[in-house]
Amino acid sequence: MVFDLLRRKSPEPPERKASQTARVVSWQGTGRTAWSPRDSVSLTRSGFAGNPVGHRVIRLIAEAAAAVPLVLQDNHQRYESHPWLSLLACPNPAQTGAEFLEALYGHLLLSGNAYVEMAAAEDGTPAELHVLRSDRMHVVPGPDGWPAGFDYVVGGRKHRFAADPAQSPVCHIKSFHPQDDHYGLSALQSAAMAIDVHNAASRWSKALLDNAARPSGALVWSGSDGHGRMSEEQFRILSDEIQSNFQGARNAGRPMVLEGGLDWKPMGFSPSDMEFQKTKDAAAREIALAFGVPPMLLGIPGDATYANYQEANRAFYRLTVLPLVSKVAGALADWLTGWSGDALTLKPDLDQLPALAAEREAQWRRVAAADFLTTAEKRQLLGLPVEAAAPVQTEGQPDD
Repeated sequence: MVFDLLRRKSPEPPERKASQTARVVSWQGTGRTAWSPRDSVSLTRSGFAGNPVGHRVIRLIAEAAAAVPLVLQDNHQRYESHPWLSLLACPNPAQTGAEFLEALYGHLLLSGNAYVEMAAAEDGTPAELHVLRSDRMHVVPGPDGWPAGFDYVVGGRKHRFAADPAQSPVCHIKSFHPQDDHYGLSALQSAAMAIDVHNAASRWSKALLDNAARPSGALVWSGSDGHGRMSEEQFRILSDEIQSNFQGARNAGRPMVLEGGLDWKPMGFSPSDMEFQKTKDAAAREIALAFGVPPMLLGIPGDATYANYQEANRAFYRLTVLPLVSKVAGALADWLTGWSGDALTLKPDLDQLPALAAEREAQWRRVAAADFLTTAEKRQLLGLPVEAAAPVQTEGQPDD
């Protein structure tokens, strides 16, 4: 009621070509989990914001995927300029094309879901693209089981997007989930246990540094008179002396002198016995494995799976980056087709990837040397559109 009265007193001018969630974003609050029994906000906090391996893996994939050039073509030509290309190059006033794609890939990697909103112009043509936070989006199932809409929820406030099969305002891109009909499964969930192990090892290492001169053990007081209980004054003096002279990183390695009646009883395992560093490296390799990043690219010690860094980098692009880019580009092309009506193909341009230059050169050489193939077949093998046929001139017709 108060919000309605405020709106009546100060009416806002209608916004054009802007995200419909702008008025909801301004009201900050705690977002609810979007799609998983696990809290995606907590997973993002512990696996991305609080873990260096998870942060680097997701940033590495998202930045590499956003830097892959995209090519727009149909069966006859490749487009150097097109409204789709202009829209992807400058999706909205707040983001460049690279920032937009990096945010899109990042949300898909973090939550298994990515949502893009279309802001149309007055004539109904696509004008702006906005990446919506996946932890704030909720799929609204219809009576037939298919999505009937999407709710964008922030702190109890909600905006609903209607799911139009022809021109949907929201493009939902999701990864494969075998047990969910509406949401995707993130690799962050599969790596959650390894992330917990890695974070626990880091916290244990930090605690060890803070208490470097206090090994795990107990001081046993026997007393000179044979009694096993010290007085309160003796206990206070001993505790203060340990805290001031033997705890903390600045007292690391300082020997402890025990007076009569005190005996040291070690408890637990030493760092070398626990081999916590090997456990931490194993957890880091599992995190990288879940996202499809060769550990060699992250500097994680262990078995050298690839012969050299270049081979690992090619495998990273072939097995991780390019499938992700192809999936997202294909989904965006299908979605944009419903708005513009142009049945075009949007895919990564492999000829402009330096990491695959050696492979592409070998492929071009093999195709060029295949004399049994026609020019049209060679172009098809290389992923190029069909070459336009030259116009046939009739006899006596002057040249243009």
